[in-house]
Amino acid sequence: MDRGVAGATDQGADGGRFTVSVDPAPDATVLRLAGELDHDTADVLSGALETVLDGGTPRVLVDCEGLEFCDSTGLNVLLRARLSAADAGTAVELSGLRAAVARLFEITGADGVFRTYPTLADALNGGATAGVEET
Repeated sequence: MDRGVAGATDQGADGGRFTVSVDPAPDATVLRLAGELDHDTADVLSGALETVLDGGTPRVLVDCEGLEFCDSTGLNVLLRARLSAADAGTAVELSGLRAAVARLFEITGADGVFRTYPTLADALNGGATAGVEET
């Protein structure tokens, strides 16, 4: 598995139930999530985030349009990455949250700590946000 390489796809031991592709963008790195993010697949995302954050990118955009499911383990990976990134002066932002995933963020209060965008295009263009933390 190549992590942090443009266009690379990481697959979990489950044979591809969850994938992360990493792509460069102007002033950001985009992580495109697809499938089911849970206890069994969270290490794939954790490793990709760690590699991207170690690379010193100023902004990480996590595109969740293809994310069909996220449990508390996946949410915790994103929250930990956000804290680590903030310590390094990097932003972790989300786009394209599907209703079921957005609901998890809402009921846990995580929607108040991530800057979110309706689509990846909005995020890349600095468009209107659906939720913003101002701390």
